[in-house]
Amino acid sequence: MAVAAAPFAAFVMDARTGKEIYAQNADTRLHPASLTKMMTLYMAFSAIERGQVRLDSKFLVSSHAAAQPPSRLGLKAGQRIELRYLIRAAAVKSANDAATVIGEGLAGSEPKFAQQMTQMARALGMRNTNFRNANGLTAEGHYSTARDMSTLGRRLFYDFPQYYSLFSRRSADAGITTVSSTNKRFLDSYEGADGIKTGYTRAAGFNLTASAKRGSKRIVATVLGGNSTAHRNQVMAQLLDAGFGKAPTRVREVKPAPPQFVAERKVRRSVQVAQAAAPAAAVRLSSSQRPVARASTVAVVTPAAISAAVQRAQAATPPAAASAAPGRALAASARPARKPEARRLAAAAEPELLADAARPEARPEEGDASETAAAPMKAPRPLPAPRGDRSASLAAPSAGSPSLFVQTAVPQPESMALLAAPPTQRSETIILAALEPADDADPQATEIVARDAAGGGGNWGLSLGLFRSQSEAQQVLLKTALQESGALGNAPSRVANTQRGFEANFTGMSRESAQLACDRIAARQQSCRVFGP
Repeated sequence: MAVAAAPFAAFVMDARTGKEIYAQNADTRLHPASLTKMMTLYMAFSAIERGQVRLDSKFLVSSHAAAQPPSRLGLKAGQRIELRYLIRAAAVKSANDAATVIGEGLAGSEPKFAQQMTQMARALGMRNTNFRNANGLTAEGHYSTARDMSTLGRRLFYDFPQYYSLFSRRSADAGITTVSSTNKRFLDSYEGADGIKTGYTRAAGFNLTASAKRGSKRIVATVLGGNSTAHRNQVMAQLLDAGFGKAPTRVREVKPAPPQFVAERKVRRSVQVAQAAAPAAAVRLSSSQRPVARASTVAVVTPAAISAAVQRAQAATPPAAASAAPGRALAASARPARKPEARRLAAAAEPELLADAARPEARPEEGDASETAAAPMKAPRPLPAPRGDRSASLAAPSAGSPSLFVQTAVPQPESMALLAAPPTQRSETIILAALEPADDADPQATEIVARDAAGGGGNWGLSLGLFRSQSEAQQVLLKTALQESGALGNAPSRVANTQRGFEANFTGMSRESAQLACDRIAARQQSCRVFGP
């Protein structure tokens, strides 16, 4: 059931354990805006660690990428630029054109990259997220939640510590210019803040996923739907303060496990007829070793096909040769010569998390003859890049970064240049899917749902009074929710715009829970009134 978009959502977690500290509309699907770029960067870091690309790999700027609206780096169609500069521009300046170039360079097209982003989100446990592009511009079916964005922020910290310092930079060299951070104001104003990402569109409001460390504690929080940069930063400061106040000083750190995937390999083989040496009077046929053929060539051997091959072989043998030299081997075989590409592709394909960046691969249609094997696998440490320092001049490298990908004995190609040649099909198709089923290919329009109140919900609520502005009312709701989280549970908050002013309400409660919460709030000398259906 589609209802009006929620004006505000928030989520706070203890980054050391991933446990929830505070949630308000945390699972409501909203526009993430440029928080989307956190996943774009996660995918880029993954590709670097896997050896698919290097920081000095040059990506081609398409006309589609160059035409993206601001914020932009100012890339031109046909230009080639190193991945390191694209990463800096996307992370620090939140450049839409740079993020689009990253997506197109890694997956061949932005729609395909968005599918891979969504697939990765499922593997990371982001159950209410769907991506349509790499930069976060408003698009139908492009959504996420405060909980999911906080989960992604935590994964960036733990999965790629060697790149994480990028998010605390106030400025960075983006190749063609020096860019300034969109998060500079919050980083400078909040003690211990070291990231992560801002976002804004008119549909989304002012968004922020932030991380901060004080002593042994680290808190990650997300705000969606702020009214302004100042309001968003003020709310984030309150959320982080509450997180540090409630998080235990000593706790056992629980690092996130590597994402798990199911790898489904579909192999196509063709059987071709080969002719061995035989007397001319009775030609004897034997099957050659069955090579792994290209996905588009599948031969079916039938008795009629064998008979036709025999007739062709006999017709190709001169009568004189057959009579003069009985038992002599045939001079030529009717089997067509294999292409060099087929010989090269006969080796088993390397399992990868994503399709090759420069060689997008078509998925087989349903009904194709194939041999399928599916098994869940955990990814050990990835192979290093072929050469060069992956993290040099981007962020300080750090040992012990958890690996998310599959290690294989197949040697990596020496050249990692992207988009240097037209794509070629591979003889095997690796289809990767998260263990949890993904959303439909065409998800429904964004649906906003409020969470039920503790105790099964109800039609009762409580009012905290009237205020002169919506921002002031939201501030009181947030402060009260943090102070009385036990009594309020998950009761949704709402600001009602009345003729007398903006009323701050908690709704969806039972009569008993509303009265209990109101009594606790009134005990702190704060106005509170219970209302019913």
